[in-house]
This record gives sequence, structure tokens and C-alpha cells, in this order.
Amino acid sequence: MSYVSCTTVDGIAHVQLARPDKMNALTLDLLADLHRTTRKLSKDKTLRAVVVSGQGASFCAGLDFAKVLKTPAGVFKAFVPNPLRGTNLFQEAPWGFRRIPVPVIAAVHGNCLGGGLQIALAADFRFATPDSTWSVLEGKWGLIPDMSGVQALKELVGIDTAKKLTMTAEMLSGKEARDIGLVTEIDADPLAAAFALAEQLKGRSPDQLAAAKRLFNDTWSSSPRRTFARERVEQLFLLFARNTAAARNAAFKKSTPSYGPRQR
Repeated sequence: MSYVSCTTVDGIAHVQLARPDKMNALTLDLLADLHRTTRKLSKDKTLRAVVVSGQGASFCAGLDFAKVLKTPAGVFKAFVPNPLRGTNLFQEAPWGFRRIPVPVIAAVHGNCLGGGLQIALAADFRFATPDSTWSVLEGKWGLIPDMSGVQALKELVGIDTAKKLTMTAEMLSGKEARDIGLVTEIDADPLAAAFALAEQLKGRSPDQLAAAKRLFNDTWSSSPRRTFARERVEQLFLLFARNTAAARNAAFKKSTPSYGPRQR
């Protein structure tokens, strides 16, 4: 039984956490399914965007401690990092979305707690209902976020805010999460908003979108010198890419561009 559903229509993949009877609480099996899904999507050069959501009443209520702690050997195995990726299963399940070279959009409703919040933060954009509930909930259990959440928080909020969220485990509404930078936009129907953005992004060159994602993700905390170097490398490739020519010709003709598969 898979706890992650993934369907792709016209280049847009819809990844759903599929354990609705448990508010999509995370188990080792669900994390493994998510990891396999992101690896598969990252290899698809016809992919244009990914939307991530949760089935049922919530996006994700966090780790299912009762289920996970029944298999301590499994937890230990999942805790060991892959020497090539530098992540373990707990970290790679969310961070795999960062490795997909297309825009990833999270649509959040209901609870977005603990590990669920870390999955949402791994997306490039987050749409949420105003009454959704967000929390770095690990602090309630005497723990810290260890599913890539610290890195994501560093990129989205100031250090004092990141520390406060982590230390207090306070609950935030979707609107409050937007106000501090965790949420991109508030929408009564975040899934529809996520798909609308995905459709909008389909109008841009998939090579340009991939280059932009790589550039920002890889240089966000780098020196200006290193960022400038990466800009030159990415732009040099784009100047001669087939999809760039398609975008340029369509712009001159004021027509709809026809793009081929992503080259990188």
C-alpha cells in the first residue's frame, strides 16, 4: 500500500500525502514513498511543475510517533545519512522536492505541523488557507526540527524568528504564517491557486525555470562573487538552449511558445 499518490497531467504532477484517516501523519513507509516519488519526478524532463497537497482534512499533522517508535531498528536505519546526498530518509523526504528541477508548489489546508511543515517549506511556493495551522511542533515533544526544516527556516525568516518558532512550538494561523514569511499567499482554495500558478509557469521556458531554481537554491547564502559566477554559467547555457529560442521567437511573434523537454 502506498501512502503517496502521484498523477501527472499535461506536465503538471500532483503529489498527495495519502493517509487521510490519520491526517497524513508521517510514518517510515510514507517517508519512503515520498522519497521514491521525488526521485522519479526529478528524472522526468517533460515535467513542468509539481503541486503537493494532503488528502482529507489536513495537509500533514507531523510524525506519527506511536507508529514510528514501534520499529526502533527502522528508525535507526532511516536516521543514517546517504554519504552522497548528505541526507537521511527523514531529511530527504522533504528535501527531495528541492532536488526536482521544476517549480514545486505546496497547497496547505488544516494542520501543517512538525514534519508536515518541513515538507511544505521544502516547496518553492506555499499557498494556504487563512485558518490553516502551522507549527514547528517538535519543541512540544522536547525535540528539534530534523527533516531539513532548520535549513528552510534559515532561508525564509530571521534567526530570532526561527529560534522562537523552534523553541516555543507556538501555533500560527495561515495568515500569521504568511505575515512572517512562511507562506507565499493566502487563498480560500489553495489547491486551485497552486494549479493556477503551475499553469502560469508552463508558459515559461522549462530550462529557464530550472536554471532559476538552481541559481537561487544553490547561491542564496553564497558570496556575491560565487553568485555572479553561477549567473554567468547558467545564462551561457540558456543563451543557446532550444527552449530559449522558442521563448524568444514566440515573444517576437506575440504567439504561444511550444517548448520541448527540459535539457537539464
